[in-house]
Amino acid sequence: MEKSKVYFTKILTPESVVNMYKVLNKSLTGKVAVKVHSGEEGNQNYLRPEFLKPMVEYVNGTIVECNTAYEGERNYSDKHKKLLERHGWNKYFNVDLMDEEGPDLVLDIPDGKVIKQNFVGKNMANYDSMLVLSHFKGHPMGGYGGALKQLSIGCSSSAGKTYIHTAGKVTDQNKLWGNTPEQDKFLESMADAAKSVVEFFKGNMAFINIMCNMSVDCDCCAKAEDPCMKDIGILSSLDPIALDMACIDLVKNSNDPGRDHLLERINSRHGTHTIDAAAELGFGTKEYELIEV
Repeated sequence: MEKSKVYFTKILTPESVVNMYKVLNKSLTGKVAVKVHSGEEGNQNYLRPEFLKPMVEYVNGTIVECNTAYEGERNYSDKHKKLLERHGWNKYFNVDLMDEEGPDLVLDIPDGKVIKQNFVGKNMANYDSMLVLSHFKGHPMGGYGGALKQLSIGCSSSAGKTYIHTAGKVTDQNKLWGNTPEQDKFLESMADAAKSVVEFFKGNMAFINIMCNMSVDCDCCAKAEDPCMKDIGILSSLDPIALDMACIDLVKNSNDPGRDHLLERINSRHGTHTIDAAAELGFGTKEYELIEV
C-alpha cells in the first residue's frame, strides 16, 4: 500500500480547520454527519462549538453523538441532550443523538479480529457522508484518543460501547466493569469497530485531528488533568490510521517537557496497538507522507 497523505499546520484557528479540510480536495456530499466529542460535564479540555463552527457550516453538517456506557451526564438520552445544550452545541448546529431511540444499527465485521458485529446509533443510516473532527489527547483506557477512537467508541451506541469495551462479551452497560478483557483485545475491538464505520460510508469520509489542550485524560473525564504539552497544530487526511500515526509521531518527536507524561499514558495502555490492528485490517496504512501547509 502506498503512503497516505497527511497534511499539517501549526496554525490553530477556526479558519485553519476549514483550510485543512480544503487541502484534502474531498467533497463530502449529501447529508453530512460531523462527529465530535461534545465533552463530559466538568471537563475543561474539549473543543468548544465556537471553534468548530466555521468547519461545520462549511460542509452544512449535522453534529452527531452517541450515549456513553459509564456514569456521568451522557449515559442516558435525556441527560445527554441537556448537556449538549449547556455546552452550546444546539446554539449553532443541528444536533443528532444517533442512539436516542433504538433499535441500534448493526454493522457486520466478518473479518474482525475480535468482534464480528458493531452496534451504532441507528440514525447513522440517515447520513451519506461523515466528517470526523477529533481532539487528539490521552485516554485513561485506550492510551490516546484520535480518529480511530471517534470512529469506534464515538459512533457506537451505549450498548455498542459496552460491547467494544468487553471485547464482545456483553452489551448491557450494567455489566461493563465486570467483563473487562485483556487490554489488547479491547484495542483490537476498537479497530474492528472503526473498520465497520469506514466501510459503511464507502469512502465518503474525511478526518481532522486537532492537537491542542493535550491532557493525558480524555474529554469523557469530568475531572481531567490539565494539558501537559503545548499545542502542536491541526492534521487532516483521508486515512484515519495514517492520521493517528502522524499525531503519535509528532508527540514522540517533540522536545516539549510534558511529552514523556503523555507518552507514558499512551504506552502504559499499549495505545498504538489500535493503530497496528487497524492497519492489519487494511482500511488504511501506518505509512504516510507529512505535508506541511
